[in-house]
Amino acid sequence: MKKIDIRIPAKEYPVFIGANIFDSLEKIIRIKKLSRNLFMIIDRKVMNLYRDDIKRFSSNFSGKIFINEFDASEANKSYLELAKIYNDLIAIGYGRDSLIVAIGGGITGDIAGFAASTFARGIQFVQVPTTLLAAVDSSVGGKTGINFGETKNIIGAFHQPEFVLIDTEFLKTLPEEEIICGIGEIVKYAFLSDKKFFELLKNNFHKLLELDSTFTTRAIETCIKFKGDVVAKDEKESGLRKILNLGHTFAHAIEVEQNYLIKHGQAVVVGLACALELSRRTGLLSEKLFTQYLQLPFMFKDKITLNAFDPLQIYEIMKRDKKGRENRIKFVLLKEIGRLIVDVEAEKDEVIYCLNKSLALFIK
Repeated sequence: MKKIDIRIPAKEYPVFIGANIFDSLEKIIRIKKLSRNLFMIIDRKVMNLYRDDIKRFSSNFSGKIFINEFDASEANKSYLELAKIYNDLIAIGYGRDSLIVAIGGGITGDIAGFAASTFARGIQFVQVPTTLLAAVDSSVGGKTGINFGETKNIIGAFHQPEFVLIDTEFLKTLPEEEIICGIGEIVKYAFLSDKKFFELLKNNFHKLLELDSTFTTRAIETCIKFKGDVVAKDEKESGLRKILNLGHTFAHAIEVEQNYLIKHGQAVVVGLACALELSRRTGLLSEKLFTQYLQLPFMFKDKITLNAFDPLQIYEIMKRDKKGRENRIKFVLLKEIGRLIVDVEAEKDEVIYCLNKSLALFIK
């Protein structure tokens, strides 16, 4: 079992990575002297697949425990579902001395984390991500939240976990669609980190698709270390952390416009293609590098399918993005791998052009 320390000034915490380490959950809770009053929020699909493992943990756990089975979907990442969690916490007698454990993907982690950040003015929280996307990104960094209306993640809080436990055995039952979602987020880090990681991913794309154990673990570690370093320097996204939103301003709006028929990680791939195009159109990215960098998102061409889209509607949705200011859309764009420019504004016509050209790559 490998350990990566996330060194946020206000709160340091470890990320554990390994195969068949779920049974270490109780031991880590005990060693860290966390609350023994566990409220577990578990993706129902994960519960059905790993019921025996979870039941073994709960039956051997010496403390109060309740399992809330959650139907994870963007539609259920809502205030209504959050209220049900609050109701269970209160009805069963949980208080400030409680620990919420999220077992599932990013949606489960987001709503569970937000519940932990707000219930009794904040209680302990542990992340056990079971998807590749959650493992490489959303489980680390403390962002929690829910959707409201047609706006993603507009209500939320920063609430760091006590620790994160990534058991790569959970990944073995993921459908290809979910694997693609995780790879999409990994590709984002290829543009953020360095040319070596970019080339490594481009040349070993098939290993990620096949969830090659050694290579997948290596990719997860690389992403977590990079994100951990960024979050340690800028927890509340006032400066440097904004680079982690590369492609996401486009992606969130595309998800909404497509009625969530594509998943977040898939939308990130499309959003990265848009961000590369806009970087080129604004003169930040050379034609040569644009052609070179687009090779990586283009590898998903046969793996991601969009429905007909309305670029004007996507643009209007982007104006609601929480990172914008004064109704102006703020983009993260690329000069070259590892060199990002944040808070870039662009003319509406340029954005529409980029949407039309980039999304067309994924229309069948």
